[in-house]
Amino acid sequence: MKAIKLFERASRTYSDSSSFSKLLVVFTVSGGGLLAYADANSTSPIAPPEIKKKRVVVLGTGWAGTSFLKQLDNPSYDVQVISPRNYFAFTPLLPSVTVGTVEPRSIVEPIRNIVKKKNVDVHYWEAECFKIDSQSKKVHCRSNQNIDGKGKEEFVVDYDYLVIAMGARPNTFNTPGVVEHCNFLKEVEDAQKIRRSVIDAFEKASLPSLSDEERQKMLHFVVVGGGPTGVEFAAELHDFVKEDLVKLYPAAGKYVKITLLEAADHILTMFDKRITEFAEDKFKRDGIDVKLGSMVIKVSDKEISTKARVNGQVATMPYGMVVWSTGIGTDPVVKDFMKQVGQQETRRVLATDEWLRVEGTDSIYALGDCATINQRRVMEDIDSIFKKADKDNSGKLTVKELQEVVDDICERYPQVDLYLKTKKLRNIADLLKDDSKSSVEISIEELKAALKEVDAQVKNLPATAQVAAQQGAYLAKCFNRMEEAEKNPEGPLRFRGEGRHRFRPFRYKHFGQFAPLGGEQTAAQLPGDWVSIGHSTQWLWYSVYASKLVSWRTRSLVVTDWVKRFIFGRDSSSI
Repeated sequence: MKAIKLFERASRTYSDSSSFSKLLVVFTVSGGGLLAYADANSTSPIAPPEIKKKRVVVLGTGWAGTSFLKQLDNPSYDVQVISPRNYFAFTPLLPSVTVGTVEPRSIVEPIRNIVKKKNVDVHYWEAECFKIDSQSKKVHCRSNQNIDGKGKEEFVVDYDYLVIAMGARPNTFNTPGVVEHCNFLKEVEDAQKIRRSVIDAFEKASLPSLSDEERQKMLHFVVVGGGPTGVEFAAELHDFVKEDLVKLYPAAGKYVKITLLEAADHILTMFDKRITEFAEDKFKRDGIDVKLGSMVIKVSDKEISTKARVNGQVATMPYGMVVWSTGIGTDPVVKDFMKQVGQQETRRVLATDEWLRVEGTDSIYALGDCATINQRRVMEDIDSIFKKADKDNSGKLTVKELQEVVDDICERYPQVDLYLKTKKLRNIADLLKDDSKSSVEISIEELKAALKEVDAQVKNLPATAQVAAQQGAYLAKCFNRMEEAEKNPEGPLRFRGEGRHRFRPFRYKHFGQFAPLGGEQTAAQLPGDWVSIGHSTQWLWYSVYASKLVSWRTRSLVVTDWVKRFIFGRDSSSI
C-alpha cells in the first residue's frame, strides 16, 4: 500500500509535466513492492577506461630471451616476441647432435609451448628484426614466410620497453674463406649439416675409384678453436669414429685424422690448469692432433693455411671438413643499433649498465651474447662516494663514517668486494685502518690511494648460456616488480645523485662449468676451486644437463636418446 501511495503522489507531482514520461518505476511482480525509480535525465555511472598495458618487445628466443619469458608473470604487460626461429634450442648439446648421440628434435621446445601463460599476454611472431629505431620506439621486422608469392612481409612493431636478446654471430676475424668453406656450430641446422657432412665423407671415401691420398683428404676433420665447444666436438667426433663408424666403414678407419687448431698456448684456457693439462694429454693419447699457437690465415675449398705464432712459419694442409668455433662476433642489426645509440662503435657488443639497460637509453635492455655489462669504475665515482659519506662536510672521514656506506659500495662496485677477498680482508675498514682506530680521519687522497688497485679486478662476464639465463631471470624479476620498486627502491645509493636505485644490480653467480673430453670422461670446475675429472663426473654432467632442459618433454627425449646410444650405438644415417 505504501508503494502505491508513493506512486500516486509521484503521479500528481509530474501530471502537469511531460517529464513524467521519463520517470522509471520498477515493481517486482512477485513481491508487489517498488524497487527503484530514477529520472532518465540523470547520468548513469561510466566504467573507468581500461588501462593500456605497457608493450614489451623481446627480440630473440635464445637462452636470455626464453629465460626472461619464463620468469615474467606480471599481467600488466603486453609482450610481443619476435624471432626467426619458433623454438628454443638447448645449445650445450649441439656437439652431441652432430654425431647422432642426441636427435635434433630432442633438444628443441616450441616457443609457443613455453609462453603459454594464463595471466600474461604473450604473442609470438616468426620474423627477423632488421632495424631498431630507438627515437620513435619502433622495431622493423621481416617475416620468414612468403605470402601469396609477394615476398616476405615487412611490418613495424611499437614498444614501450625493448629487450634485445638476439645472440651473436660466429667471429671469423675477417679470415678469407671462412664464411664460404667452414661449418659453424651455433644453431640446430649447423649441427645437422655437420652430421651429414661427416657421413658423406665416409661414404665418398668408401668408393673404390679413390686413391689413398684422396681418402686421407676426405677424412681429415679440422676443428678451429680450443674452447669448450671446439674441444667437445672434437671429442664427440673421435668417439663417433672409433666406436661406431669404423665398424661400418672398416676400410676407411685408418685414413681418419682429427686436427684441433688453437692460436693460444693451451686449449680450454678458461678452465683450471689441471683440466687443461689433462685434456691435452688425453687428446694426445686418443690420436687427436692438437696444434697450439697456430693461427688460421686462409681457408680455400681444398686447403687450410696456418701461421705459427712463435716463428711466423706458414703451413697448409688439405682437409675434408672444417668446423669453425672461435668465439662470437657482432650481429649486423646490433652493430647498426650501436652506431645509432652512439659511443659504442668501438665495442664488439652492446654495453649496458649493471641493470642491463643499454647505455644511452632509458627503455632498452640487452642481455645474453649480444651485450656486456660495462661495470663502473670505483675511481670514477670516488668523489661522489666521499661526499656521500662525509655528512658533516668536514673534508675528512672517519672509518665509522665510511663504514655506513660500505655495503652500498660493495654492491655497486663488485670489484671492491673481490679485491678485499683477494687481500683476505673483511671490509674497507681493514684496508684503511685498524678497527681499533675507527676515529682516525682520512682525506679523499688517502681514500684514493687505498682503492687505486681495485678497478684492476673488473672482468667481463663470459658469453655462456649460464650467464644469459641468469640475466633473463633477473630482468624478468625487475619487470615483475617495476611499480613496487618505483615506490620502495632497494638498490645501492646513487652516489651521483640522491636516493637509491630501484633495483639491486645484476650479479652473476657461477655454478661451475663442464668440459666433456670423450670416452665417457668429463672435467668439471665447480665453485670453491673444486676440480673433478673422470667417469663419475660424466654422470654428473648427464644429471645436470638433464635437469637444465627446458621441459619434461625434452628431458625424456634426451634421456631416451642417451639410453638408445648405450644399447644400439649412435645413428649413422645421413638423414
